[in-house]
Amino acid sequence: MSETANKDLAGKPYKIEIKDVSFDYVDRRTCFTALQHINLNIREGEFICILGSSGCGKSTLLSLLSGLNRAKEGQILVNGEEIKGPGIDRAVVFQQYSLFPWQTVKENVLFGIRQSGKKYSRREREELALQYVESVGLLNAKDRYPSQLSGGMKQRVAVARALALQSDVLLLDEPFGAIDPKLRLELQELVSKLCVEHKKTVVFITHDIDEAILLGDRIVVMEPGRIRTILKVRLEHPRVREELIRTAEYEKLHRQLIAAFYDQVEENIDAEVAL
Repeated sequence: MSETANKDLAGKPYKIEIKDVSFDYVDRRTCFTALQHINLNIREGEFICILGSSGCGKSTLLSLLSGLNRAKEGQILVNGEEIKGPGIDRAVVFQQYSLFPWQTVKENVLFGIRQSGKKYSRREREELALQYVESVGLLNAKDRYPSQLSGGMKQRVAVARALALQSDVLLLDEPFGAIDPKLRLELQELVSKLCVEHKKTVVFITHDIDEAILLGDRIVVMEPGRIRTILKVRLEHPRVREELIRTAEYEKLHRQLIAAFYDQVEENIDAEVAL
């Protein structure tokens, strides 16, 4: 742990520190600024939802956290160490179903266990893989291939494989965006439950206000390139949507997020019209 790591109000070092981060996409003809001077500290075990419209930079921020891209300015630290590339300390689940098509459900999860670097016997790996497969409700489908699975089932496998890495940090980039509403709600509640059980620090990208309230401890609302506001969600876990939407805290948060989210959408439209 770096001696210069910032600490929260309880005196504990932050799990993730995003320090004055900027990022540009550059090609031969253009330079597009995706992020401008982003600052955010995330505590261990915290579930952070990054909320914003398309093109605001939220997925770019996740790509920097995953190590797929590097900040042009500023630093991102995990456990006090600067991110310099992908690492097994951070597991990622994308919206696209990034499973190995030639491997079964169990084999995809076994891959995560092997990548964790933990020393297990073959029997222990097999048993652990089945535990993760069972945790996402797919034990009966353990021998199926991705082509034999629905979209929701594929994302369950992706979540199980990410958990199997046994990383402290879990990064999710709109993982349920292409899934029907009923199944999406089931997966939201499943991820919330598993992240609490496995004590993960989570950064979850979304453009869905209800999803952010259901899952997040804090909601970071982004406007193009910048953080617009950060709201704390003062609701106990586990959260059940049917109960959640009846609470005064939900109504208050929903109003605040609607105002912040749609104001920036209108500003973006006005800017495009002006062009």
